[in-house]
Amino acid sequence: MTPDECFDDILDELAPEGVHTANMFGSRALKLETKVFAVVHSDDAVFRLGRGTPTHADALALDGAELFDPSGKGRAMKDWVRVPAEHTDQWLPFAVAALAFLRDA
Repeated sequence: MTPDECFDDILDELAPEGVHTANMFGSRALKLETKVFAVVHSDDAVFRLGRGTPTHADALALDGAELFDPSGKGRAMKDWVRVPAEHTDQWLPFAVAALAFLRDA
């Protein structure tokens, strides 16, 4: 499954909860109302999981995962974790967690 196909599946799963697509950083994003909580960036996914949460730590523990730095200039967005495409099997749970974090914020 390609990253875009995986992202489509996540959208299909979360659409009944009011999630829709948008653009962020020139890439496809998932949004609830006006807030983005997940983005496909290159072939990876980026999730807003909330710094210090167990899910944030779980995501960062994956091989190749890191804090998201869209500028590439060492200014990472500390709530956001980039999860590489080789972990697409984990993307849906992270998207669900990111949506829950958004709702709790």
